[in-house]
Amino acid sequence: MKRVPLNRRNFIKTTTISSTVLILPNSKVFGANERIGVGVVGCGGRGTGHVGWAGKSGGTVVAVCDPDPGRARNAANKAGGEVVKKYADMRELFEDKDVDATVMATPNHWHALGTVWACQAGKDVYVEKPASHNIWEGRKMVEAARKYKRIVQVGTQQRSDPALIETKHMLDKKELGEVQWVHALWYARRGSIGKTEGPQPIPDDVDYDAWCGPRDKVPLRRKKFHYDWHWFWDYGNGDMGNRVIHNIDDIHHVLRINDDVPTRMMAVGGRFQYNDDANTPNTEVIIMDWKVPIIFSSRNMPYVDPKSGKGTGTASYKRFGKGLRFANLIKCENGFITVARGGGNVYDNEGNKIKKISGDGGGSHMKNYFDAVKSRNHEDLNADVEQSHLGCVMLHTGNNSLRVGKPADPNKITEACSNTEEGKHHWEDTMEHLRSNGVDLKVEKATLGPWLTYDKKTERFTGDHAEEANKLVKESYRDPYVIPENV
Repeated sequence: MKRVPLNRRNFIKTTTISSTVLILPNSKVFGANERIGVGVVGCGGRGTGHVGWAGKSGGTVVAVCDPDPGRARNAANKAGGEVVKKYADMRELFEDKDVDATVMATPNHWHALGTVWACQAGKDVYVEKPASHNIWEGRKMVEAARKYKRIVQVGTQQRSDPALIETKHMLDKKELGEVQWVHALWYARRGSIGKTEGPQPIPDDVDYDAWCGPRDKVPLRRKKFHYDWHWFWDYGNGDMGNRVIHNIDDIHHVLRINDDVPTRMMAVGGRFQYNDDANTPNTEVIIMDWKVPIIFSSRNMPYVDPKSGKGTGTASYKRFGKGLRFANLIKCENGFITVARGGGNVYDNEGNKIKKISGDGGGSHMKNYFDAVKSRNHEDLNADVEQSHLGCVMLHTGNNSLRVGKPADPNKITEACSNTEEGKHHWEDTMEHLRSNGVDLKVEKATLGPWLTYDKKTERFTGDHAEEANKLVKESYRDPYVIPENV
């Protein structure tokens, strides 16, 4: 089939109207020491950081893209100044023949469409976490990667951290006996984003249509244009999708869950005390039925000193006498492991340290991507899009339970969380944390999500509450920013 020139008109036509894409990707063969031409899409703090990481890992940034030209200029200056091309529309960057591979650090609602477009244009992709904004999008990313033979790595860099790899092998060998339950948590203190009284002005230079992309172009209702989009379901996935997704993905990785994702899940949480414009929770607990119980938790409210009654820092989880703020707590028959990015420790059941697990934070993750770009083998990736999609399914199914839930009495929530020992213990600890922050759960009720049943073959919900939950499996999309059914 003849390759059609990739101008904007053809790009829109082939990606939103035609069921047969007319763009065939070409794969450049790289020499062992040849550097890869990189286009960075999304030039906020994370994207600008990727400029440096790409340069250290075997790539040369030749182009940047952001609907905010100031951010694009900053990233270009870091990458090399005027020789670096600047774009406002990622489709134009994908046309650039000097770009071999892309790094996507856009807001979450752009991850899937940007990845699909890049694959269709013959570009490999490193896309930031979470892989997708919803379940359906994640599957389309996998389909596009395979159809166009693209290398697609997700930025869950803890899959490249020696500490998590060693943990996986320890569990394989049952060094502490059988796993009994796991709890992935990341607590980060975050205050209210404020309450607006009406639509806010769009920054003068920003192409707001391009920023909104697949989402409806609605009036801006947040004071801080950049970053605070994380706390709106239309664009982000809350702190579960911003921070905890790293540890959620760790559990998928170290337990070797693969395609055997949990099929029953529920969640509880809320946005307590903050009278602001955001709608994602600042406190959340997800409980999953699998071969062993799995718990994920997030807290944004502070630790409150019991003597002074003042918030003095970040909350922590103190089971087994360990103050955990960012960790995977893996309880086994003969002890437990606390591990996350950069390392961890192994303990016996009395809490005595057995050994230390060393890590490096996953610093080789970008290099792993570029190495796979050269080998053309997606199995060389540490975080291939398919496994990252399945890890992300655990995020989305839990969040979906919360989003279809209803306010409930704390006793009812305690009963719902009591099907597992760690779930019950953690909810009781969460109630104490909320009480210390002045939350009366009988007045300011938490949202209790129902137990949902997930069909991993169809990637949809079945049974009770399926109709409501399936509305969140796939979102609506705005022309011309549409992912086609047939990518």
